[in-house]
Amino acid sequence: MRTFSGFIQSFARVFPYTLGCFGAVLVYAAPEPLFDGKTFNGWEGDTNRVWRIENEEIVGGRPDERQPVNDFLCTKREFENFELRLKYKRGGNNGGVQFRSQRVPNSPEVCGYQADFSPGIDGFLYDESRRRRHLAQPSPETIAMFNVRPWEWTNYRIRVEGPRIRLWVNEVLSVDFTETEPAIPRKGIIALQLHAKATEIRYKDLVIEELPSLPDDSSKGTSEGAR
Repeated sequence: MRTFSGFIQSFARVFPYTLGCFGAVLVYAAPEPLFDGKTFNGWEGDTNRVWRIENEEIVGGRPDERQPVNDFLCTKREFENFELRLKYKRGGNNGGVQFRSQRVPNSPEVCGYQADFSPGIDGFLYDESRRRRHLAQPSPETIAMFNVRPWEWTNYRIRVEGPRIRLWVNEVLSVDFTETEPAIPRKGIIALQLHAKATEIRYKDLVIEELPSLPDDSSKGTSEGAR
């Protein structure tokens, strides 16, 4: 049986507006494309040399050329709480999706959370140019369930709500992480990574749904990988 709160959330997604509910203000927005398939409107980066558009896909790098340094294609807007869905095709290359991140001044780097991917680390949560380590990772048994194949499209889902971060690879939950450091920003850009030494990575079907701000105690998770 559908709960009242579930009904309200479903209704709000169809008819987005502000709802007052038990003293909290919930603002829902309908899902919208983050990439229009034809232009880099809303994005910034090296679109002359590193990034291009082919067949409504964002393509980073070249199949016959290794990227010398990390490079990122970044949104001009910042986002806080949201669910982002996209597809990536990596071959044997290393890439990732930054979120709640910032450009590093006078550097090609971006600083912040990254939904990582590469052979063996699809679905890992990394902290790029900040703590410089994986914050959470799935178990080997979970990784085996992803069924990621080289040069085939892989579905990635990123959901961030307050301190809670969840990632799914091909609809399998990879990590469920709760940030415990209060100084870590909860708002920032989204960026696509082409890792140093990678050749070509492709992204497509980027759709984002902005979520309402909720009290921290409404978002519960663990700092461990999915089990």
